[in-house]
Amino acid sequence: MPGRDDQWFEETFRANVDLVRRYARRRVAASDVDDITAEAFATAWRRRDDIAEGSELPWLYRTCALLIANYRRKGVPTPVETVPELPDDLDPEMSALQDDLVRRVLARMSPRDRQVLVLHAWEGLQGQQLAEVLGVSRGGADAALSRARSRLRELWADVQDSADV
Repeated sequence: MPGRDDQWFEETFRANVDLVRRYARRRVAASDVDDITAEAFATAWRRRDDIAEGSELPWLYRTCALLIANYRRKGVPTPVETVPELPDDLDPEMSALQDDLVRRVLARMSPRDRQVLVLHAWEGLQGQQLAEVLGVSRGGADAALSRARSRLRELWADVQDSADV
């Protein structure tokens, strides 16, 4: 693709680095966020001709997800001293996860449903961008989001009912 030079990479990096770092921060230990982020952008540079114009962020999210999956398969334990006692008070998403009901509902969801909801709610992906990250068609992404929302409603009702007991 013409234009996939240093300037393209710099613009792609500046526009997306904070979003990719935030995506990684929610999924890996704090000590690994920069490594995952750097590897995602290094891969983007190497594969720059494979990234569709306008799809840079979904492509980076998908690459980041694959890197995180590889990281988790390695089974590298997180030393206790690197796990923060309290999440960052400035991060509203992490604050929301502290809520016991939310954590219980998310824990009861399938990994796929949880991924779809998190990509939509936290990362703001919808439509074609969500489809690209999930590696499915637009219709498949819409259907996955609809199913995940339905399951969320069911589980939320179950958890709230059991909390009232």
